[in-house]
Amino acid sequence: DGLGDVPESDAPGLELLQKKKAPNAMIKYAQQNPGEVILVATGPLTNLAVAVQLDPSFPKKLKALYIMGGNTDSRGNTTACGEFNFVADPEAAYIVLDRYNCPTYIAAWEFSCRSSLPWSFCDEWLAQKTAKAEFMTNILVSCLQKARSPEYQKEITAGKGFNPCDVFALAAAVDDGFITESEEVAVTVELNGTHTRGMMVLDYMELLKKDHKVFIMKTMDLEKLKKMLMKAVM
Repeated sequence: DGLGDVPESDAPGLELLQKKKAPNAMIKYAQQNPGEVILVATGPLTNLAVAVQLDPSFPKKLKALYIMGGNTDSRGNTTACGEFNFVADPEAAYIVLDRYNCPTYIAAWEFSCRSSLPWSFCDEWLAQKTAKAEFMTNILVSCLQKARSPEYQKEITAGKGFNPCDVFALAAAVDDGFITESEEVAVTVELNGTHTRGMMVLDYMELLKKDHKVFIMKTMDLEKLKKMLMKAVM
């Protein structure tokens, strides 16, 4: 359920759900607030692809787009060369990277693997005696159990720790000062290939002749991120 499947006696009711589809809602908010909306995508890009097909001018109304997904060095986590969010809907990822010409920042899988948070920090973070820390502890039980497994830890390239991959894109959207190094390059997505379907392609040689380039996050100020996370559960 997005909250660790933790039983909750006073959970919000289903009557709060709205019938409006996500692509239509995004288009509406952007139309009402042109140049002010920062869109953060931490899952498959299906809704974004649908939105731009419904309204081709939608990307122009966004202030920026932040994506957690894709890969830069052919390191996969779902297929041999594919990251989950892009592999789940390669055509959608292709459309978004092809048609969203707003400022775009990508926190790729390899970037998150290089930026893991030490377990010592995670223990300190969740040990705070606050209602927010208790809430986070409860909803992260299954997530952290999986993250500590040997299968998951072998993906981490910066020492053992927790890879909160979506957090990196969200933090950068809140404050782009978190990004300490990035590179600007044109990208696309492989739609065929026996092993490479869904892999993000970085066009360093500029053979694709694309005018729009994205910002690939390379490094992040992890100490600043730790402080933000600590403050968030106080």
